[in-house]
Amino acid sequence: MVMKHFYLSFFFCLMMALTTLCMTSAAQEHRPRVRGEAFQTETPMVHDPVMAQEGNTYYLYATGMGIQQMTSTDRKIWTVSPRPLMTVIPGWTTDSVPGFRNHVWAPDVIWWHGNWWLAYSCSTFGRNSSAIGLLSSRSLGTNLWKDEGCLVCSREKRDNWNAIDPNFVIDDATDTPWLVWGSFWDGIQIVRLDTTMHIAQGERPRTIARRYDPFHTPSEPNPTSRYAGTNAIEAPFIFKHDGYYYLFVSWDYCCRGSKSNYRVAVGRSRAVDGPYLDYSGRDMAKGGAHSSWRVISRNGKLRDTALFIHSTVRIFSSAMVTARRWTVQQCLSNDPLHGRTTDGPNSCHKPFRLKDSTYL
Repeated sequence: MVMKHFYLSFFFCLMMALTTLCMTSAAQEHRPRVRGEAFQTETPMVHDPVMAQEGNTYYLYATGMGIQQMTSTDRKIWTVSPRPLMTVIPGWTTDSVPGFRNHVWAPDVIWWHGNWWLAYSCSTFGRNSSAIGLLSSRSLGTNLWKDEGCLVCSREKRDNWNAIDPNFVIDDATDTPWLVWGSFWDGIQIVRLDTTMHIAQGERPRTIARRYDPFHTPSEPNPTSRYAGTNAIEAPFIFKHDGYYYLFVSWDYCCRGSKSNYRVAVGRSRAVDGPYLDYSGRDMAKGGAHSSWRVISRNGKLRDTALFIHSTVRIFSSAMVTARRWTVQQCLSNDPLHGRTTDGPNSCHKPFRLKDSTYL
């Protein structure tokens, strides 16, 4: 009888432990909801997009619940998936970032050494307790992604930079991967990665671009966040072209209606880790850069082929920098809020050219 009670007690405790473990696991992981059905459109609404091509299909990933995804064979008609790229949000993300659940920001994707690597941002608006996560896949078409853990984290009151807006870039000379990221605080950071696409041993992030010189005294506070400071620079993307690396960033403040002054700026360098200089030779780390796109929003990237820019009101416009012709062309886009074409914050400039080895 004693042994019987012992086994019953042991079995009960085991079942309770397994139940607790399952409940804990469920609490740590979040599953973004699948909503609606797939549909096709010529005007998808996206935020912070990045694009990659595999075979004859283009894959576009963007900020959203578990990362928004869509596909196209001609970059005109897009099939929008109701299923997020991340069907399960890893538990480490919510442990690392207070307040984060499943709204994933600003992904980037690259093919390197037989794998697709996708970096994504976990954060809350206006704070720099953030993390950049990493996924890997053998094929975009399978939509099967492996959690590779955390690439880099930032902590409020510990780090003077923000771990969001990642972009991969490969140093062609050494076939070495680098990661560039950043938003506000001390600006755009860069660090060398190892063959697992994590930060290489002994490497530390350093600043390669700021909106202003470090000794700049702001004339007014940040109108969007009381924590982030006035170093209004974010969304880095690096291109290699004709012996130079070009660093594109976004300056100033978006999403403020007629007060929005968000724009894209650029500098270049012979080395992937800088220094990046503007047309007058001023270092981007000291506030230098050339800015011509004054009325459009954040830039995105089709891996080493094109830069595309989405407007502050609508999807990315058809602005594009092609590596083959290295031109920029923008077209007018309609304002869905007012049902007309506008020359305000959603308008486009005339076409202009970024000539080989010269500035705009």
